[in-house]
Parts: sequence; structure tokens; C-alpha cells
Amino acid sequence: MYESDLTRFMRRYLEDHPEELESQRRGRAVWWDKDALTRSPPSPAQRAPHAGGAEYTFRAPDEKR
Repeated sequence: MYESDLTRFMRRYLEDHPEELESQRRGRAVWWDKDALTRSPPSPAQRAPHAGGAEYTFRAPDEKR
């Protein structure tokens, strides 16, 4: 079975540094491993600007700032 160089490297690295697995678990728990009651509600949806948000980035040469 084929295994990429990166996959082999990560397997060896995690075998040599088992503390990284615990660090991964702690980091994941901060952002992802939450139940529905502790998650914050999603922000309300807003309408996108018609120009994709770029309408304020370009000014005509004679326009004052």
C-alpha cells in the first residue's frame, strides 16, 4: 500500500513525540469539541454588497478622499 512521504513523516513524528497528540486534543477541544449548549449561535446573515465588497476600494482620479 502506498504511503506518502508526508504521512510517513507524521507517523514517525507522532511516535517520537506522543505529547503532541494530547496537545492536538486540547486544541481541538477549544474550537470544535463542544455540545450544542456551549456553542455560540451563528452570527445573523447579512446581505452581500452588490459589487462584492470592492465598491469602496477604487476611486476616480478626480475624487477627493
